[in-house]
Order: sequence, then structure tokens, then C-alpha cells
Amino acid sequence: MAKFDADEYDVLLDVREDKCPMPLLKTKLALAKMSTGQVLCVLATDPGSLKDIPYYLSHVQIPLLLEEQVDSVCRFLIQKP
Repeated sequence: MAKFDADEYDVLLDVREDKCPMPLLKTKLALAKMSTGQVLCVLATDPGSLKDIPYYLSHVQIPLLLEEQVDSVCRFLIQKP
């Protein structure tokens, strides 16, 4: 498993064990609890997350700072507007 730099984000959401639709739902809940400008790091392995999370963020105009896949883990850095 790759190491991710904790300096890049304020809140870590590890949903690697969750299946669709839980990664997206938990992402929405985490963002709702965060302050403006904070960055959320989401780690997911569910293939649906690759489409669902970026689509949702673009639909509600929330900045997706980074989307990458390392081995089987998708990592998203999302900034709360």
C-alpha cells in the first residue's frame, strides 16, 4: 500500500472496505461536517467510486483537486467550497 502525505489533507475518509453506494454517501456526509477550505482525502477500492465521486462533485461544483489510482486504491482530494 502506498503512503499518502497527511500534509495534503485535513480529513481522511477510508472507505476501502465499503461497496457502492456507501463511498459516495460517506463522502457527502464527511464534506457536510467540514469547514470551508478544508481538504478531504477519500481512499476507495469500489470500482463505482471512480465514476460516482467525480460525477457528484462536478454536478454540485465542489473542487476535485486530485484523482489518482495507486494499485487498487483510488484516492480523491476534495476541497470543501
